[in-house]
Amino acid sequence: MSKFPSFRGDDGMATVEYAIATLAAAALAAVLYLVVTSEDVVAGLTALIERALSVKF
Repeated sequence: MSKFPSFRGDDGMATVEYAIATLAAAALAAVLYLVVTSEDVVAGLTALIERALSVKF
C-alpha cells in the first residue's frame, strides 16, 4: 500500500467551488456598494426619508 493518498479527478472541487462563490459574492458586494454610495442614489434616498419624516398625521 502506498504512503501517499490517491487523488481522483474531482478531489478539491468543493474548495474551488467555495472560492469561486466567495469571489462572486465579494464582487457583487463591491458593485452594490458602488451603486448605493453613488450621488444619485444617496440623494434619492435622502429625499425619500425627508419626505417620509415630514408627513403630517
